[in-house]
Amino acid sequence: MRGGERPRAGRFTIGQGEAEVLRDADRDGGWVILVDGVPQSYLDVDDPTYLDFEYMRLLGDVVDHLGVGDEALDVAHVGGAGCTLARYVAATRPGSRQVVFELDGALVQLVRENFPLRQVRGLKVRVGDGRAGIAGLPAASDDLVVLDAFAGATVPFPLVTAEFTRDVARVLRDDGVYLVNLADAGRLAFARRFAATVRSVFPHALLMGEPGVLRGRRYGNLIVAASREPLPVASLTRISAGKPIPARCLDTDEVDRFASGHPPLHDGDAFTPPTPPDSVFT
Repeated sequence: MRGGERPRAGRFTIGQGEAEVLRDADRDGGWVILVDGVPQSYLDVDDPTYLDFEYMRLLGDVVDHLGVGDEALDVAHVGGAGCTLARYVAATRPGSRQVVFELDGALVQLVRENFPLRQVRGLKVRVGDGRAGIAGLPAASDDLVVLDAFAGATVPFPLVTAEFTRDVARVLRDDGVYLVNLADAGRLAFARRFAATVRSVFPHALLMGEPGVLRGRRYGNLIVAASREPLPVASLTRISAGKPIPARCLDTDEVDRFASGHPPLHDGDAFTPPTPPDSVFT
């Protein structure tokens, strides 16, 4: 932050409803952005490499395994909020070129005012629909496409269909990776159908999540990665298992068993991604 400035805590009206910016009393420099009571981003204004949310750490682990060493990446993000992962990529992969598509212009302005984006080198933030944004990108232009978009606590359905996934594959280079954050609970019908969706497009996939979530015992985040090339499953399995809150990592064969009997999602399907029970965020 410039000149010792700090974000403004408070409530702000945005396109999706109400955003709240809260300081983390337990960590200097830590701030949380919530939208309608749902945590959307955690930002450390002093250290962009610090990832607080467990699912964000898993996303960061996948990013760390892309390419060779700390070489720069070309990345498209669908869903931005505080641009936590984009800031992480910029800090750990100098020279990266990134674009973030965020639908809520008022949220983008709130982030610009409190968590400056100009200082994030190589990052462009475009206000608009993520599906249209991906459609406008050239073929084979990116190393990574990240989907981390929620309307409140629900992933917008147009972003999880086979038609959109095929467009993501078009944008990715041959060794590119599609990286997705979603949430589910119970019998995991959404996660299983989404796994079937990415497997209908990509030859390789992995799925990471806390064991209780994977067993359907509680609502939580699941991370899906997909690619035309084999993914670093062994390394990610080891890292995930060693975390303070351990996570499991399923390889392609296990993902196929996880999705067995569940059809891919398509435009026009009568399906609504799940919303969490109110108790999750209270």
